Amino acid sequence: MDFIDQIKTHAKNIPALKDKIQTEEGTKNALIMPFIQILGYNVFDPSEVNPEFIADVGTKKGEKVDYAIIIDGKPTILIECKSVNTHLSFEQASQLFRYFAVSQAKIGILTNGIIYQFYTDLDEKNKMDIKPFLEINLLDINEPLIEQLKKYTKHELDLDQFYDGASQLKYTKEIIQIANKEFAEPSDEFVRFFAQRVYPKKVTQKALDNFKVITKDSLDQFLSDKINERLKSAMQAKSPAKAPEIQPAELTPTPEPVENVMTTEEEWEGYYFVKAILRDVLEPSKVAIRDAKSYCAILYDDNNRKPICRFYFDGKQKYVGLFNSPDRKENKIVISNIQDLFKYSDELKATIPYYNTSTAQKSNESL
Repeated sequence: MDFIDQIKTHAKNIPALKDKIQTEEGTKNALIMPFIQILGYNVFDPSEVNPEFIADVGTKKGEKVDYAIIIDGKPTILIECKSVNTHLSFEQASQLFRYFAVSQAKIGILTNGIIYQFYTDLDEKNKMDIKPFLEINLLDINEPLIEQLKKYTKHELDLDQFYDGASQLKYTKEIIQIANKEFAEPSDEFVRFFAQRVYPKKVTQKALDNFKVITKDSLDQFLSDKINERLKSAMQAKSPAKAPEIQPAELTPTPEPVENVMTTEEEWEGYYFVKAILRDVLEPSKVAIRDAKSYCAILYDDNNRKPICRFYFDGKQKYVGLFNSPDRKENKIVISNIQDLFKYSDELKATIPYYNTSTAQKSNESL
């Protein structure tokens, strides 16, 4: 089992264990020690994973950090543990902050068994940074971050290259946070940056206010276009190419064409979104698009008795028809844009099991 599968298997056990854990000691035994073991460190060898490691701080003697991972005879990674129900904050890291300053450690980890915050001393030597450079949430796994986590396993940790990787992770994370904030609610400074490049006149406060709306709409469109491009590229890459260029209509069979009906760009975009949403529960080749005069259907196995959803995108108001209820009746939902489909990911995924049982087949035959 490779590293990411081990992490996912461990993460799947957390919800059931979490309700049974009452103490910090229970959190260590049930959640944190298995995680350390997955990282490749032997929790049963005190010369490698030293529990209750003594870290004297000034006049305070005998203070202990929960675990110290020993590399080349030196305490290199310090781990401070909290109960699984504890909300992590920098105040919770205060002990770790003190230990870090008086030890030879290069990495400090604060954890409650679910969230793991990795700290180091990028800003000032031998002084732990206020912000973690890496944060892993096992109940919300981000696979690219798990790939980064792998670099801190026993067999891959390179202390000579460590700071470069940590620095890149930290600043990438902070830039993404800034970008998310600006995309959601553009600041005056951010809006002015664009306005000054496209607006020929002086950017007054009134113009700035107008450009806030324009900038946000432009950014939303930019993201939509980029997502659409990525999804189209991914779908085309998975389709066997019979010609130098593959047109959207060739990506999936669309038998029984309806005369005078043209599938719009928005409907194709919605189709790609649905394929992306369902990728974890359904093979993409099983998702088909079939257009009609009054709606555009997304079907399981290109079977009109197995609707996944329907698009009503031709009018001023957009709707999506969902079929996730046990009676298989269509429920039309108002949406403001194509991206809203992601809000109904659970409903779309809930449709699929109905088509994998004999009960579901009988239900579909009665539609």
